[in-house]
Amino acid sequence: MPSTLDRRTALRLFGAAGLGLATAACAGPGGGSGAADASASPSALATSGAVKGTVSFAHWRAEDKAVIAELIKAFVKKYPDAGVEQDISPSADYQSTALRRIQGSKTGDLFTSFRGAQFEQIVKAGVYAPLTGTDVTGKYQKSLTTPGAAKGVQYGLPYQLVFNMPLANTDALDKAGHTSAPKDWDGFLQLLDDLKGKGYTPIAWPGGDTANAGQLLNTMVMNNAPSDDMFTKIESGEYKATDDWFITTLEQYAQLAPYFQARATGSTTDAVTQLFAEGKAGLLATGSFQMAGVRALGAKFPFDLVAPITTTAEKARYEGVFNTTFILGVNSASDVQPAAYAFLEFLSDPANAGTYANGTGQHVTVEGVDYTNADLKSVAPWLTKKTLLAPRFQFLNLDIRTAVENAAVAVVGGKKPAEAAEDAQRVIDQKR
Repeated sequence: MPSTLDRRTALRLFGAAGLGLATAACAGPGGGSGAADASASPSALATSGAVKGTVSFAHWRAEDKAVIAELIKAFVKKYPDAGVEQDISPSADYQSTALRRIQGSKTGDLFTSFRGAQFEQIVKAGVYAPLTGTDVTGKYQKSLTTPGAAKGVQYGLPYQLVFNMPLANTDALDKAGHTSAPKDWDGFLQLLDDLKGKGYTPIAWPGGDTANAGQLLNTMVMNNAPSDDMFTKIESGEYKATDDWFITTLEQYAQLAPYFQARATGSTTDAVTQLFAEGKAGLLATGSFQMAGVRALGAKFPFDLVAPITTTAEKARYEGVFNTTFILGVNSASDVQPAAYAFLEFLSDPANAGTYANGTGQHVTVEGVDYTNADLKSVAPWLTKKTLLAPRFQFLNLDIRTAVENAAVAVVGGKKPAEAAEDAQRVIDQKR
């Protein structure tokens, strides 16, 4: 048996010769158009003036509250006439209610948004004060900020860099006899079978949580789809949920069903995270953004990321998926814009971004950050692997996205893949 270090090294370095993340970000779909001419003026944002007043910071990361609170203390020390209050909602609630809550700046002088549909809705509603031309944009890796741009205007800055793919308990993988990542679908199923044989739940999957049930879909389609913009084309009608590639994906979900925990289609993210943290599951099918939460529940085992490769090794184009999200923006209706912008600048300073990253277990898109967090270091090799910008966020119509994601849930619940695909397409046709 190789040492744990050897095993983890082999797992992390599998395929490391692939394209870098920055390249994937530039080529990835759904990232907005950064090349078009700017059509809005940044003059709508008050970047000068007295930094005073209380900034409402609206976001969905309750697990980040303590770290952000420490950053706020440092911000207030720098700007004694200003303050920041966190307004935190669960991610599912934030997805559905944030626009209504932040319009008119009742809350969210500084706010976050999800990439894709929510970002587009908030842009259309005119809530973002454009950041184009401000100094803060230069603090970020340019190739990773396009999800916060529209028609050439930088409205927001994606702060988090996450990997939306299964989190692995590498001790469990060691015990199951796997010292490298599976290179194809048969190898992935063998990994699950071996984990099950050692008494583990192979995959803990939150099938009852709409915010996270679809995270697994990112990697399930990344090598099956005929193009990288597969979900954009399903929404436009160019592709259909009844196409062979998507039915194949659903058939593979049916193959995974015996490896999920009991009652998987009704399981919450909290429940499966607890199962994983207790060392009872080999994989947690959410993403790297769960690392801090798992640690908070007392987990001591080492982490890595393992994506299902749904094709043969020769046909696989991608090793995994990433996303840039938690898009920070200043509210156009805010009465304390100079203070809100100052806090955005403060969070964007590499030292402060490093405090956030290392304290929350989240990679960030800010340039020059020094990562000292052991878990961030453990998954850092994924920064240079060939990854696809998470495709589930290509959907701009959340009803269509829900229909597609629900097809996978239905299959795990026992519905035949072809029937689930037909049901999804029926909803898509109604919503287009």
